[in-house]
Amino acid sequence: MSEEKIGRVIKVSGPLVVAENMTGAKMYDVVRVSEQGLIGEIIELKGDLASIQVYEETGGMGPGEPVHLTGSPLSVELGPGLLTSIYDGIQRPLDIIVQKAGDFISRGVTADKLPRDKKWDFKPVAKVGDKLIAGDILGTVQETSIIEHKIMVPPGISGEVVSIEAGEFTIEEDICVVRGEDGEHKIKMSHRWPVRQSRPFKKKHLPRTPLTTGQRVIDTFFPVGKGGTACVPGPFGSGKTVIQHQLAKWADADIIVYVGCGERGNEMTDVLNEFPELKDPKTGEPLMKRTVLIANTSNMPVAAREASVYTGITIAEYFRDMGYSVALMADSTSRWAEAMREISGRLEEMPGDEGYPAYLARRIAEFYERAGWVDTLGSEERIGALTVIGAVSPPGGDLADPVVQATLRVARVFWSLEAELAYQRHYPAISWLNSYSLYGDVFDEYYRESVSPEFPDNRVKAMAILQTEADLQEIVKLVGAEALDAPDRLTLDSAQSIREDFLQQHAFNEIDTFCSIEKQDLMLKAILTFEAESRKALAAGVPFKAIDEHHIREELARMKRIPESEAVAKIKSIIERIPKELGALAK
Repeated sequence: MSEEKIGRVIKVSGPLVVAENMTGAKMYDVVRVSEQGLIGEIIELKGDLASIQVYEETGGMGPGEPVHLTGSPLSVELGPGLLTSIYDGIQRPLDIIVQKAGDFISRGVTADKLPRDKKWDFKPVAKVGDKLIAGDILGTVQETSIIEHKIMVPPGISGEVVSIEAGEFTIEEDICVVRGEDGEHKIKMSHRWPVRQSRPFKKKHLPRTPLTTGQRVIDTFFPVGKGGTACVPGPFGSGKTVIQHQLAKWADADIIVYVGCGERGNEMTDVLNEFPELKDPKTGEPLMKRTVLIANTSNMPVAAREASVYTGITIAEYFRDMGYSVALMADSTSRWAEAMREISGRLEEMPGDEGYPAYLARRIAEFYERAGWVDTLGSEERIGALTVIGAVSPPGGDLADPVVQATLRVARVFWSLEAELAYQRHYPAISWLNSYSLYGDVFDEYYRESVSPEFPDNRVKAMAILQTEADLQEIVKLVGAEALDAPDRLTLDSAQSIREDFLQQHAFNEIDTFCSIEKQDLMLKAILTFEAESRKALAAGVPFKAIDEHHIREELARMKRIPESEAVAKIKSIIERIPKELGALAK
């Protein structure tokens, strides 16, 4: 590097380093700090002074150390080799680093973001003479047995194909030459993209279909759309990470990007151990074959948490541009916000609520706004979806926390986790009274056509029963359930059945861990049919005790244990028998 490109450290304050002689540097440029070459990013410029956020441990560093400018922003490398990878927050592959540095990452260690020596079988789709624009597909690579990787013309390039070759290539070899107005462009299978800049698209739409997750409380009551945003706040131990793992395993998405942002190492270890073993329900292949993991645990440098969420969402946008449905899990954005608070404090900026920076809400909004159901770039019509689901860990479960409030302003789905439900061993511990989904009514037409005509109405009826139960509980606490009249006691029984037989789900039971939307529809229909027929029986003079102890109630409780292959036939049989058997009681 030339002498004028070298700055000098004058101050070190934890992850924040201030350097002088930085004229010519740009905001968000990557720099190499000290003789060890620690990776940092410029976050503030004042004259020739630059404040640098260092993504590695700065212990032992002092004034006078050199700072080398790279002249480029923090970027990710996009191309074949992303799937099945495990990266840290700045896209260093951890499996390669462990070979270089051992179990603990050495400072300044680097590794290629994508494998340089692996050859990929490239099959062209475009031909010589084709006129292409940014986003058009040049060809495909079978990256894993599940996912076909589409090699696209990078943004900013267009023109006529001069040459294109089939065969096996590494990501550094030219596969195509495109001649445009500004000259010839040699295109490789990979390209770089700045993480803080969202990838372009033609048009964004409101989500049109729900992201099916296999979790009954979510799919039935609080659905999230493909291309939507969801927020999962809750106190310690309420099951945020388990829900994120469940969604990563079972959500109806083609690609999963899981960002462990500042969570404990054992939680990421669970993901690393489970995902290679888990079978994809759609293909029977290991789930890892359609997953990218970004591990940035709580014992890693705090500043790298900010990079990890941007790295994750940029990789997710890349697969969205191919026309895939992508789900990004960020666990947890509170740790990211804490990193922002620490850096902001060291920059001596004016603090906002609870010491968080004044720009907290803007940063969170910018992150969630990168979700969407979009028409991708390219001359052919292609639709991609990026769904963002962020866990939030407010101290003590306080939903008035600034991070929760800032997230709720932009996320359209709110799954409120409650410690009380978790302590009752009710999983998922999502409160049916506090949670909401702004997509619920939007998908009613889809549910009527694709699931059953009465599904949206049954959902409303079930929620009304749960609301009525909440009102009756105040009376029950004073006088006991036996003091209520029979119709109100039936409401309590029906609500209990909805809560325990429908909403409660066993994450580690082979059958109950995933529930198809068809099975959910029939389960809810069975419970509501029993409730309606019980009211008729009460009106005909049947004692409440006879209904309460009826054997069909046991069958309703066991519906969740019926395997998917047998569920439709068995639950339909229960629904058909309910009117006959309760009608016999009345006679």
